[in-house]
Amino acid sequence: MIYHELWQSLQGIYDERESRAVVLWLLEVAFGLSHTDVVCGAVERLQDESRRRLKEMMARLQQGEPVQYVAGVADFGPRQFRVSPAVLIPRPETYELCQWIVSGEWRVEREERVVSGEWREERGERRDSILDIGTGSGCIACTLASELRGSKVTAWDISEEALYMAKENARNNGSIVVFEQQDALAPPDDHDRWDIIVSNPPYICDKESDGMERNVLDYEPHLALFVPDNDPLCFYRAIGQYAHKALKTGGRLFFELNAAYADETKTLMEQLGFTNTEIKDDQFGRHRFLKTSRP
Repeated sequence: MIYHELWQSLQGIYDERESRAVVLWLLEVAFGLSHTDVVCGAVERLQDESRRRLKEMMARLQQGEPVQYVAGVADFGPRQFRVSPAVLIPRPETYELCQWIVSGEWRVEREERVVSGEWREERGERRDSILDIGTGSGCIACTLASELRGSKVTAWDISEEALYMAKENARNNGSIVVFEQQDALAPPDDHDRWDIIVSNPPYICDKESDGMERNVLDYEPHLALFVPDNDPLCFYRAIGQYAHKALKTGGRLFFELNAAYADETKTLMEQLGFTNTEIKDDQFGRHRFLKTSRP
């Protein structure tokens, strides 16, 4: 069992570059082997139990299972999160959404809420009340709780399995988050409760599945991925209607978008009464994020 045999066994699924990267990442996170260790022959020197584990993991990879599920963890910015087929694998694009929120570049300096004391910055702390709808692994909620010190973060998901994993990820990352089981399509009747609401909701239409990778279709939870072809904006509409009441005056709503429906989502938010709606591209130039404000 040597390195080049491992990555070559995946070439029916990935190209050479991806095959090498997948195997190197697995060897690092599951066995603690650096790139230098691998080049110097550490794979061949693994003990019998580790060799058995590696063989089982490679068999799963050869069936197309995502390496994050095989390893049981996924990278998200500077943090790692436990994952399983109960939750979506966190994507780098979603961390860009977190960075947009954390950066504060969308904030109005010294706005009236600061002067009135309703919203404060003290010693670099932003004391926002934040809701993450459809938290999955908890990657957004935990990131915001860790990087916006002093904020009070709540996270919803309809799945008990997802909430169990999200709670574990919060403990592992030292993030203080309140988790609640809640259906985003049937939210409570809240008013003036949140400063920020953020969501990466299901947004892929059934008809789009033909162009998707098999490792996504076969392994990631369809509950968190798909919406009906005849109502692709159902979650955006429900969350937008809730947010228009539940956000405080001047509060912000952030979404990750299906780029194919970015303009339609922007129009929907404006029809619901939001203002200052902005679409932001991801690192690949796709219309991926939306920010809007409750007037």
